[in-house]
Amino acid sequence: MSTSQKHRNFTSEPMSEKPVTELAGIGEVLGQRLKDKGFDLAYVVLGQFLVLKKNKEMFRDWLKDTCSANAKQTSDCYSCLKEWCDNFL
Repeated sequence: MSTSQKHRNFTSEPMSEKPVTELAGIGEVLGQRLKDKGFDLAYVVLGQFLVLKKNKEMFRDWLKDTCSANAKQTSDCYSCLKEWCDNFL
């Protein structure tokens, strides 16, 4: 599976205070929708990812329901967070 440059950049370093739009699959529109619901930073979305026990289907459904992300966007974001966790947790 090939990954985007955005994905590679995100998963190669600690998260710190990165905005939610740094996550693969999350652009300005989805990022604003997430911010409007309180998910303004990448680590806040990571928290939801962990609450859902890194479950792919549950996380993708949550992202779709929360910001109307499509299948590719939810898949990209899930893969990005999963790889970040594999690298840093």
